[in-house]
Amino acid sequence: MNRVRVTPEQIDHYNKPGPRYTSYPTVPVWDHTFGEADYREALAAVATQPDDGLSVYVHLPFCAERCAYCGCNATVTRHPHVVDAYLDRVERELALVAPQLGGRRQVVQLHWGGGTPNFLNEAQTRRLMAMLDEAFLIDRNGEVSLEMDPRIGSRAQVELYRELGFNRVSLGVQDIDAQVQVAIGRIQPFSQTEGLYEACRELGFASVNVDLVYGLPYQTATVFGRTLDAIIGLRPDRLACFSYAHLPQSRSNQKQVDTNGLPEPYAKFGLFQMAVERLTDAGYDWVGMDHFALEADEMAVAARELRLHRNFMGYTTRPAMHMVAFGVSSIGDMAGYYVQNDVGLGRYQKSLDADKLPVVRGMKLTEDDQRRRAAITHLMCNLELPFAMAADEAMHESFLRVAGYADEGLVIVHPDRLVVTPLGRYFVRNLCMELDAHLSQTAGRPIFSKTV
Repeated sequence: MNRVRVTPEQIDHYNKPGPRYTSYPTVPVWDHTFGEADYREALAAVATQPDDGLSVYVHLPFCAERCAYCGCNATVTRHPHVVDAYLDRVERELALVAPQLGGRRQVVQLHWGGGTPNFLNEAQTRRLMAMLDEAFLIDRNGEVSLEMDPRIGSRAQVELYRELGFNRVSLGVQDIDAQVQVAIGRIQPFSQTEGLYEACRELGFASVNVDLVYGLPYQTATVFGRTLDAIIGLRPDRLACFSYAHLPQSRSNQKQVDTNGLPEPYAKFGLFQMAVERLTDAGYDWVGMDHFALEADEMAVAARELRLHRNFMGYTTRPAMHMVAFGVSSIGDMAGYYVQNDVGLGRYQKSLDADKLPVVRGMKLTEDDQRRRAAITHLMCNLELPFAMAADEAMHESFLRVAGYADEGLVIVHPDRLVVTPLGRYFVRNLCMELDAHLSQTAGRPIFSKTV
């Protein structure tokens, strides 16, 4: 069912700049006057729901070097004391936030992202987990995950993470081809990836995942096909296959990317379509927009049963009602509020030194925002829109716009719902944009990427 013909004309027609909808409303419309008092209001709302499990995200921005293609908030350093000073501020942030949540709350999802979380040395890693254990009750039977860079990974690190209770790991690969790696400033022999992957398997991680990127310079079908074959040979539980968005105007490090070999839109789309076909042939289910999971994996099962969810940490089968985030640039999502910390490392640290929460923007969602958010999330996760979600006239009009894509073969209209077709899966972001009441405010923002 994933083999459909997509024409160059369709790519040209649907290849529009738009959000990836990691949130709705999207970050550009959040309120810059949203501050400490608003965040405390959100925390107080969470405290009134003591039985709700939490997700906790910690952003660790440090890297040994900056990859040219990277779009993350990262800081390059080789000095351990810089990381120690950062952890001092995270500890202070935990002390300011956790008591306002109404006691030592249970955490069912914990994720360390970056940057490069495995850049931390053993003492720093143990310290951070001890800080989190002091602030929260972390369910080690839940999802306890982190991202690892195989270039600096080791078996000793994997042993440490298992000792501390991590049970899921994502390995950043992007592409195994040497020319592509040179073009993006990330030299990573496949032997490094393979060795770390095998260590994760041997030491009993419940889930080992791999991140790939398509649309990079010099990535031809032959080149990316070799990468897919090598990764399929490893047999990770899940894969993410992200689209490279070249945005040097907002990511200055991307000015270093060798753009001579960037694929044209139709060729780039062909790389992703090849990934869909090869991975599904190899026993993976295509999950959501750009993820893949082995057919027996709980994420694939959740997708088939239409109960997949999505948050800032990605697709998930265990949704927590509230996500509390710590660290520079991190984003929380709780009780109908979004909250973002300062993206500047120095400003983040100065705020905490003054005993102030480092909030720079956020949003309190209206009822309409929450309805549209639920519809967009369900559409991106479960590829359908039940008519019951069109609770008022404004939503009904948005649903009608999505239904209009039936004439173009992207959706099928059923008596009780709209269902995305195999063709429509490739353009689900276009469908989501029809539900976005704030889109006109964000058009042309530099963070937008093309839908292909």
